[in-house]
Amino acid sequence: MFLTLTTTGTPERPATDLGYLLHKHPDKAQAFSTSYGTAHVLYPEADAERCTAALLLEVDAVALVRRGKGKGRGGAPDAALAQYVNDRPYAASSLLAVALSNVFSSAMKGVCNARPELPGQARPLRIEVPALPARGGPDLVRKLFEPLGWTVTAEPVPLDTEFPEWGDSRYVRLVLASGALTLAEALRHLYVLLPVLDDAKHYWVAPDEVDKLLRAGEGWLPGHPEQKLITSRYLARRWSLTRAATERLELVRLAEADDSEVEEIDNAVEAETETEEKPTPLAVRRREAIVTALRRSGAARVLDLGCGQGQLVQTLLKDPAFTEIVGVDVSMRALTIASRRLKLDRMGERQASRVTLFQGSLAYTDGRLKGYDAAVLSEVIEHLDLPRLPALEYAVFGSARPRTVLVTTPNVEYNVRWESLPAGHVRHGDHRFEWTRAEFRTWAQAVAERHGYTVAFEPVGPDDPEVGPPTQMAVFTMTTPKEAKAA
Repeated sequence: MFLTLTTTGTPERPATDLGYLLHKHPDKAQAFSTSYGTAHVLYPEADAERCTAALLLEVDAVALVRRGKGKGRGGAPDAALAQYVNDRPYAASSLLAVALSNVFSSAMKGVCNARPELPGQARPLRIEVPALPARGGPDLVRKLFEPLGWTVTAEPVPLDTEFPEWGDSRYVRLVLASGALTLAEALRHLYVLLPVLDDAKHYWVAPDEVDKLLRAGEGWLPGHPEQKLITSRYLARRWSLTRAATERLELVRLAEADDSEVEEIDNAVEAETETEEKPTPLAVRRREAIVTALRRSGAARVLDLGCGQGQLVQTLLKDPAFTEIVGVDVSMRALTIASRRLKLDRMGERQASRVTLFQGSLAYTDGRLKGYDAAVLSEVIEHLDLPRLPALEYAVFGSARPRTVLVTTPNVEYNVRWESLPAGHVRHGDHRFEWTRAEFRTWAQAVAERHGYTVAFEPVGPDDPEVGPPTQMAVFTMTTPKEAKAA
């Protein structure tokens, strides 16, 4: 990865002042260790009229894999080959943004103890990035940088210069020019927008990323026309973090419009003197009911079939009684989110050995699902078309045959209690059906009879005397050979 930063000067304000601002002497070539390799800072040219600082990041491909999402534990949904064959050593990304922050941290903060008058001075700047991934193309590059005062040149890089008919790649050669920005402002723009254009982060996006975004975006992000896109992409599209950042940015905007401090705006509610007890969300109650049933069954090795974003897997990991937990989902995107939620890339060896995520379809038999104590189908069956249920039934009860199977599904009778749900509508747009208690019992009893299980039913959530609980759960238990013969 390579980036150059050039400024011009006059005898009164020589261009070599750039060395003071960057805290890197123009006569030296320096190397700095980073999490993913070595960053080199050097000056290809340095005189009073023109000075260029270059940042070269040598990415350690082995360190990238070791610190990345794939640790050879079967827990990462990323394709194995992509861990080794990728553009990370060559194209600007969040790795270069991190290197900028580490190597030029004082410059980014606008600190220069030797020449304190320099950081506040706007100066002519030219930034060049030879290879920048731009998901959105040159148009998006211009939309992001031009409102900040940059003159933007974003030249698409062809896939192959010898075969122009193949078209352009997703990379651009970026040149930014401005005479009205300070160096600190320029570095903060790059720190935020390089990973936004790549639309990827190569490290775990934790809640403190919101603070990093707001610090680097101070003074320009609240009023940026592409604020929503920048915030969402920078925070890896994590909805909770994006919402938190958006709310705080709106407070900043309102405070600036009112010429007041954020604390003065955000004082509409006094500090709470009493803690009001909030109702437990249905999703939490559902997971609690599932964990209770699994403990009762004595299961140690558990399948979460249709694991989605990994909420149940995360809950099961907290209980040492479950020694092996496998999450299976047909959606690679859901598995990627689950991997991030579980922090598989930072998990200790012992804990990581308990969990596995892999892609699979419940419409087909899969030998990997055999031999487990229990399987959970939590809010899964209603997402299948009814004609496909027999295939799922055989894959789980006929082929995998865990000792215990837990199935939860919405109780359509309870829908009348949801004030926000229009009459006749299902709870989720992807639900193919929602059963009454009688319909669910009829299906579950037939499945149990066909495959040698007994079945019991439990309510999940408040059990309304008229319409029953919001969620219904069936607990299937495999019969012993003696019981099966009698049946």
